Amino acid sequence: MMRDGNAMRDVPFVDAHVHLWQLDRLHYPWLMPPFADYGPNGSVEAIARDYGVVDYRTESAGWSVAGMVHIEAGAEPNDALRESEWLDQIATAEGAPDALVAFAALDDPDIERALAAQAAHARVRGIRHIVNWHSDPRLTYTPRDVTGDVDWAHGFALLAKYGLSFDLQAYPGQFPALATLFARHPDIAVAVNHMGMPIGREGADLWREGMAAFAALPQVSVKISGAGFIDRQWTPELIRPFVLATIDMFGADRCMFASDFPTDRLFGTFDATLGAYGGIIADFSADERRALWGGNAGRFYRLGLHVKEKQNG
Repeated sequence: MMRDGNAMRDVPFVDAHVHLWQLDRLHYPWLMPPFADYGPNGSVEAIARDYGVVDYRTESAGWSVAGMVHIEAGAEPNDALRESEWLDQIATAEGAPDALVAFAALDDPDIERALAAQAAHARVRGIRHIVNWHSDPRLTYTPRDVTGDVDWAHGFALLAKYGLSFDLQAYPGQFPALATLFARHPDIAVAVNHMGMPIGREGADLWREGMAAFAALPQVSVKISGAGFIDRQWTPELIRPFVLATIDMFGADRCMFASDFPTDRLFGTFDATLGAYGGIIADFSADERRALWGGNAGRFYRLGLHVKEKQNG
């Protein structure tokens, strides 16, 4: 029986994966019509409108949000630096987000210049380059798998020079080869996005094998988010085995919960999403719950928020 997740409402929550956008400022191709129902997210028409800090705070009002990490939101690649500059302005004015994960194409011939420019922004903690490749054209984000390219591996290696982590959004079939690359760079912290994106329940074995390869690397952590990638009509009971298996593989000190809002609103409200996650870990110790809910994300993204991982008394 699923436990009530409302007990987590008073535990400090560091949201490790949030998107903000202003559609008349930057161009977001994936948020532009025509909208179609195919693809991992289905139609995104329902979220194709401006989303700012005020909107996020309204949706998350019932939870004790102690920090927010903004993840690049799919703007045009040429707008990557402009996105960081705009978010810096937002953070100064609104007090959030606390940290940024910016976009850079790791296979760009001019990647070092891009990384240097992003690292010059104090709030930028890491880079994300979405590399999901799938043989099914309805699921793939890219025309081919770039993660095996020498140029991509070179760009990844440069992250260490600039003190940047990497947010990985890929599919389980790509994980074994990526784990081999990551093993050569133990000084680059990696956050696997959205529980490793186990697209379709028939891919559970492939997902488990790939996640186990990552879990063997101590510098790799994982975000528990993106329940809609498992099933757009997800339920707490459906996602529970994936959440618990993820925590079992990585440990309670290398997992962090995230809302992935507003994208995950396509599949459920903020309250329903966090309530489900909170219910799944209701039987964990107080120390584990606090680490999973905020402490791990605060540490991974170097937020300096002093989010308590232990509960006194």
